[in-house]
Amino acid sequence: MNVKYTKDHEWVKLEGEYALVGITAFAAEQLGDIVFLDVYTVGETLEKDAVFGTIEAVKTVSDMLIPMSGEIVEFNEELEGNPGLVNSDPTGAGWIVKVKISDPAEFDELLTEEQYNELIG
Repeated sequence: MNVKYTKDHEWVKLEGEYALVGITAFAAEQLGDIVFLDVYTVGETLEKDAVFGTIEAVKTVSDMLIPMSGEIVEFNEELEGNPGLVNSDPTGAGWIVKVKISDPAEFDELLTEEQYNELIG
């Protein structure tokens, strides 16, 4: 699979010049029940590691960082009515944003599944 991970517990799935971004099952489990996602950067071009939105769980609000530079072209609107998809299917239907990537080489800098699994122990 064309999927890599970040140390901030996000996954990136490369699809040509686009990438889907979401949080990992580990992150979803750590956060608990997700109640709201605020992505206010659709249409903006961001540098890698910039904040693109926030994810709100019952007990906490966390910033989400963009794992690759590019333009946020889409927010998963399914999450507006059903943010729990991030908990139930974090790497599938619970994807968060679609990014038109500006530097494909950044993908190579991300963690493989093995490296990510070592990180979370």
